Amino acid sequence: MGFKANARKHQKKSGADKKKATSTKKEGVISCGIKSCDGFADKNMGGRSLSIDNAVETWGDSGYAERKGRVRVCKSCYKEWKKDNKADKDTY
Repeated sequence: MGFKANARKHQKKSGADKKKATSTKKEGVISCGIKSCDGFADKNMGGRSLSIDNAVETWGDSGYAERKGRVRVCKSCYKEWKKDNKADKDTY
């Protein structure tokens, strides 16, 4: 009996025994540091950490909440910051 045949022998039959995985919505732990956003800034959900200087450029002095000298942002806020700074990159 070869390697593949042995692997097939121990493999479960598809069909009745197979359990369907139910998708569970991930719940975040770290909230987004932008005051106008309700998203989550967890790393596994696409969250990032920006410096305070970068956050001030996009959201102003009072538009964010600081956490250990950085601003944790969700994926959508990070995209917004990136689009805002894209124009600055072209001027070099």
